[in-house]
Amino acid sequence: MTELTPSRRSVLKAGLAAPVLATGAGLLLPGTVTAAPLVRRDRPVLTHGVASGDVTTGSGIVWSRADRPSRLVVEIARDPSFRLARRVPGPVVTPDTGGTGKVRVAGLLPGTEYHYRVSAVDLDGRATSEPVAGRFATAPLGRTDTRILWSGDVVGQNYGINPALGGMTVFSAMADRRPDLFLHSGDTVYADSPLTETVTLPGGGGTWHNVVTPEKAKVAETLDEFRGQHAYNRLDENFLRFAAEIPAYVQWDDHEVTNNWYPGEILNDRPEYTEKRVDVLAPRAFQAFHEWHPIDRRTAVDGRVYRNFRYGSRIEVFVLDMRTYRDANTADQTQPGYILGDKQARWLADALRRSTATWKIVQADMPIGLVVPDGTAIEAVANGLPGAPGGRETELAWVLREISRHRVRNVVWLTADVHYTAAHHYSPDRAAAGDFDPFWEFVSGPLNAGAFGPNELDPTFGPEAVFVHAPETQNSSPAQGFQHFGELNVDGASGALTVDLRDASGASLWSTTLHPQGR
Repeated sequence: MTELTPSRRSVLKAGLAAPVLATGAGLLLPGTVTAAPLVRRDRPVLTHGVASGDVTTGSGIVWSRADRPSRLVVEIARDPSFRLARRVPGPVVTPDTGGTGKVRVAGLLPGTEYHYRVSAVDLDGRATSEPVAGRFATAPLGRTDTRILWSGDVVGQNYGINPALGGMTVFSAMADRRPDLFLHSGDTVYADSPLTETVTLPGGGGTWHNVVTPEKAKVAETLDEFRGQHAYNRLDENFLRFAAEIPAYVQWDDHEVTNNWYPGEILNDRPEYTEKRVDVLAPRAFQAFHEWHPIDRRTAVDGRVYRNFRYGSRIEVFVLDMRTYRDANTADQTQPGYILGDKQARWLADALRRSTATWKIVQADMPIGLVVPDGTAIEAVANGLPGAPGGRETELAWVLREISRHRVRNVVWLTADVHYTAAHHYSPDRAAAGDFDPFWEFVSGPLNAGAFGPNELDPTFGPEAVFVHAPETQNSSPAQGFQHFGELNVDGASGALTVDLRDASGASLWSTTLHPQGR
């Protein structure tokens, strides 16, 4: 008889927690026999669900993780019965990637929904895991109605998976919207934000209860600890459902490594870290980030994060990396600074100029006009000073000036980061820097983290806060109604773009429709 044992032990050997399963009453904690899937010792197990991303008109990346060295295999078909399914062998997954692997499934039709299921085959070929299924749609070619969601900021400020509230239910609310695509605006994990089992909420608000794993009980420093940050999110049934149903384009920001980091930083004021060098921590975090998300590094400009992709004739998305190439956070704003770096800034301006899409969507991991401090220094773009651009504003001013000079129209900026939702309209009529065209920036988040805001608006680029939804109490818990995601709906026929800022239930808090302008 085949012996059945809980899989938690085998998963923890890789420094990762076993998946949490759901019941009608909510989530079960790991540690109970029924909480972890049962493992037959003679066959592999896919431990953390499946995901898809970086879809094109003819391909998509499928991701999963196995509990032992084995080969990932994807079956893909146009119907959920998997009739006439095509089998696509993938890589052998090993401890070198923490058991994770990706399969690029190519040769697909544009604008078509596909169903896939992933299996792990033992290296001797005699045993195969139970398959795990998902779906994605390839990018369309023409003028097609399209729905895209965006947000960021997951499991921050000691707010993790709370079984009493059904876990991270915002992910199920997003899945219920049936979007074509999700743009993750960064802070996919909080590697610097340990969890405790309970959190006393301010103002007599009761107690928040967290699922806690060993990797989430301390700041991440080793590669396995960074891997454990990403594994934690996949304990949640809502997150697993969303990842299996909605393809994503993912970027990173600071908390994948540590708060407000920049290249060359030394964490001398952070006693919780034994490794003080950010330049040592960041490559480990970067490896874990790429291992645990369906990202195709071949499509990135330098094999890292920033890249662009078309989604039909109406939409092109430009994914930024405002973390890797920045200068040091500083209070001195008398000298020009950079947050994109020269190569990325020129790439962005050139790619926007070449784009023939109706809407150019800039997926930014930080806002332009909101002041985001780092102590007495500046963490984001805006420096909080009136007058001409200074510090990192000079680089963004150059990008805005270049795309205006080349008459690039219909550029919309999306971001998260500041843990509330807002609609900002920028105009040269209100700005100190007047050589740019008016544009919108939409902010939405967090997904499951403390809620803050609103931040101060810097006047340099003439922003106006048309809508803001933020808590009065800083670091409000996810139970207090200030978790958010944004939604874009593009009408394929007219090109009209409707933007909704939604709360964690999916209800629209504010909406506007933008009409495209010609060159």
